[in-house]
Amino acid sequence: MNYDVIIVGGGPAGLTSAIYTSRAMQKTLVIEERAVGGQMVLTTEVENYPGFPDGIMGAELGSLMEKQARRFGAEIRYGSFKGIDTEKKVLKTSEEEISFKALILALGAEPAKLGLPKEEELTGRGISYCATCDGAFFREQKVAVIGGGNTALEEALFLTNFASKVYLIHRRDSFRGEKYLQEKVKKNPKIETVLSTIPKEIIGENDVNGLRVFGLKDNREYVLDVTGVFIFVGYKPKTEIIKGVVELNEQGYIKADRYLRTSVPFIFACGDCIDKPYKQIASAVGDGCVAGMSAVSYIEYECL
Repeated sequence: MNYDVIIVGGGPAGLTSAIYTSRAMQKTLVIEERAVGGQMVLTTEVENYPGFPDGIMGAELGSLMEKQARRFGAEIRYGSFKGIDTEKKVLKTSEEEISFKALILALGAEPAKLGLPKEEELTGRGISYCATCDGAFFREQKVAVIGGGNTALEEALFLTNFASKVYLIHRRDSFRGEKYLQEKVKKNPKIETVLSTIPKEIIGENDVNGLRVFGLKDNREYVLDVTGVFIFVGYKPKTEIIKGVVELNEQGYIKADRYLRTSVPFIFACGDCIDKPYKQIASAVGDGCVAGMSAVSYIEYECL
């Protein structure tokens, strides 16, 4: 099968690229491994995306983007991305090889881990990286949220729908998240902020039954009585599979110019997998627009 454009990743950046390329009459295929919408579908309420003054659920926004891409003719297929043959311009999935003229990488990012002992073993047994996915399992229980950015604050607020108490732990003496979210956290009686504190040990054998922390200001170590630990300390790009194909920076993010061209002329990149300061749905959509238009320009003017 031959396509003009293949987009790897069905998050907001990838779907926006698909809207632009398919609307430009380029035969477009989106390859998504898990769920169309990416990290967006795990977000409860999106309040800062333009055009929705009352907010919108992340899954609903993802569904609308998918519907719009399909409306212009984009195909969306589930599959595992396995690599690229740059000489033949072929993308490899777990099931087939597909030819393209231009490729857009919208690989996204995945939650970073703390690297604590037992973190791997107890993931899914009290440790989670997604409150939307797992919050309901902790009804009337005490949980800890680790992180200080928007995601940590948003997820802490969401968990108050289920948990009896939420400890919000951050290593600095103030949160990095938006002031608006900080105010909502302060007003929520179920949330106790634990600042200038770092997690030291997750306690438990088969399940989480405590979190040992260390207070940086009083040099005191103590245990929080929790049965759940939700970790939101940033993301790492899902670019391991393309090492050696396009140029990456030291953190593993794809290097791209202002047209979102990578070091390979016919490969473009957008969204959370590229080196950029802010990771928001709105910025991902902007990236997708630029990458999609650049791919169309490449096909029409440089590829013929």
